[in-house]
Amino acid sequence: VQLQASGGGLVQAGASLRLSCAASGRAVSNYDLAWFRQAPGKQREFVAAISWRFDSTYHTDSVKGRFTISRDNVKNTVYLQMNSLKPEDTAVYYCAARLGAGVIVPRAWEYAYWGQGTLVTVSS
Repeated sequence: VQLQASGGGLVQAGASLRLSCAASGRAVSNYDLAWFRQAPGKQREFVAAISWRFDSTYHTDSVKGRFTISRDNVKNTVYLQMNSLKPEDTAVYYCAARLGAGVIVPRAWEYAYWGQGTLVTVSS
């Protein structure tokens, strides 16, 4: 599975962005898909995930109510809609995939496939 993330950019606080991650190589309808991010000088952290089963979602507390993960299995793509962006959301955002296991996991090492990252910069 190859993943290609896009949609990052420079925005002001309060703005919105939608990240996309297109998968190729095989259909990912039976894969759990996730977004992680890494801010400068910090470790990579989990943002959100969506399960292949029932499209169950999980968002980390810091983005709940502002970010929404979704998927389109026809387009083989996962999205991250980001609203009310804050300067602390500034990071490189990575999409990730793993063969679906029925349980959403927030741990990076559980995901075998990664995109190249897209930079989101939020100015105050």
